[in-house]
Amino acid sequence: MTVSAPVDPRLLEILVCPLTRTLLEYDRDAGELISRAAGLAYPIRDGIPIMLPDEARPLDVV
Repeated sequence: MTVSAPVDPRLLEILVCPLTRTLLEYDRDAGELISRAAGLAYPIRDGIPIMLPDEARPLDVV
């Protein structure tokens, strides 16, 4: 797994899930932004969050 470049903290404060409009959790180790409400993890590539639902992976269901 490739660790993504860091994301600007100011950007993280304003980003929301495009589907639910809820706040996202930053998972630095996985290089993803997590939307618990949508059950999706949005990838971060080269420090840029990819906020497209088609690019997100489903969260593992426990």
